[in-house]
Amino acid sequence: MTDFTLSPETQALARRVRQFVIDKIVPFERDPRLTQHGPSDSLRDELVALARAEGLLTPQAPVDLGGMGFDHATQAAVFEAAGWSTLGPVAMNCAAPDEGNMYILGRIARPDQIAQFLAPMVLGHRRSVFAMTEPGGAGSDPSQLSTTAVFNGNDYEINGLKWLITGANGAKTWIIMANVPENPHGAHGPTLFLCEGDTPGIQIERVMDSMDRNYVEGHAVVRFAGLRLGPTQVLGEVGSALRYAQMRLAPARLTHCMRWLGAAARCQDIAIAHARTRTAFGKALIEHQGVNFMIADNEIAMHQARLAIRHVAWLLDNDVRCRHESSIVKASISEDLFKVADRCVQILGGIGVTSETVVEMIFRDMRGFRLYDGPTEVHKYAIAVQIMRQGSAFADPVGW
Repeated sequence: MTDFTLSPETQALARRVRQFVIDKIVPFERDPRLTQHGPSDSLRDELVALARAEGLLTPQAPVDLGGMGFDHATQAAVFEAAGWSTLGPVAMNCAAPDEGNMYILGRIARPDQIAQFLAPMVLGHRRSVFAMTEPGGAGSDPSQLSTTAVFNGNDYEINGLKWLITGANGAKTWIIMANVPENPHGAHGPTLFLCEGDTPGIQIERVMDSMDRNYVEGHAVVRFAGLRLGPTQVLGEVGSALRYAQMRLAPARLTHCMRWLGAAARCQDIAIAHARTRTAFGKALIEHQGVNFMIADNEIAMHQARLAIRHVAWLLDNDVRCRHESSIVKASISEDLFKVADRCVQILGGIGVTSETVVEMIFRDMRGFRLYDGPTEVHKYAIAVQIMRQGSAFADPVGW
């Protein structure tokens, strides 16, 4: 039997997180260090210090590394609470891409790599990047990877161009995906490498202008030019990068949904408050059917999102791979929550497209949610392929 009931301890924790975000983090939403390219490292460090002082740092990481060690079901409640502000997950060290990178490092990194690259991340002392996406197509379809890592028997020479590399500017832990060509010295194929951000051969060409600004230091164009890494800097096994990327993506898709549900709830709260006090044609906006239907649609969407998130979290906690289910959840929730934010803008009217409320910022930031970790259309294609192979899950009346 699937039971989504939160324990009293988890309920109390989620409420404590939400209050922490309201009291300590929301005031920073107008800080000038929240730039067009996202929070600066200076702002991030200050926010992380606040979460550290509250004992709310890195809820997803193992306790033995300094995290809080929560399972996916508990993360669902905590991340939703943190998402009330887009700066909440930044403060609590559970924002993308660091959260997903910690997940994959914790599963495939060697003990020495964990000590050097992961442990300081869990403690909030460094950020990371996952350098996969390329202008030529490698992103949603990583098989188009063109960055190469030529192995001469002693070391790998990495050359290639990446873009949309989130948080590259200032990040210290770098996970790089590159293709190892066939060679007489060993294995080949798409491979992950791990190195320090100041390694010679990593060139940050520019930070891209984008409509979102919720990721620390934005999204960069990065060139690898003669980057030399030794065999000990391979992360996992040579040729296994695509499998590792999929291992990272299933839980990362879900945590995105958790965080954005919290942001959507914030928009709904602001829209309701506005609709209760603003009048038009002799009565409050909320009394007009055109407005209260939008509020009802939002509540329906968020209710369904929360149930879907908690179901997939339950599957992950029961060691189900749930690649198919995470695609379903990510595709549906990214579309539905964006509609929630859009309706909130509409309810607010002209003020909704200004910075007088945070809704405008959340609306812009949330647009990217329909693209990263796989555009909706890619997920729908993968879902359809699974159905063609195995049939619909709903052919079985028992289901889960």
